[in-house]
Amino acid sequence: MPKMKSHRGAAKRFKVTKSGKVKRAKAFRSHILTKKSQKRKRKLRQNGYLEGADAANMKKILPY
Repeated sequence: MPKMKSHRGAAKRFKVTKSGKVKRAKAFRSHILTKKSQKRKRKLRQNGYLEGADAANMKKILPY
């Protein structure tokens, strides 16, 4: 049986950590940053993690 292919769009946006969590970047940090507070922008730099069904779906399309 041939190897499964990773979903390339998802591979560029998500990473699976060693512990099995799916790491993601926070949204709302690409433009219109002048009206957002420094505190808010600083919090958006941190990684987020997918949970539940979202994480399960990502693991299916990111097999390797």
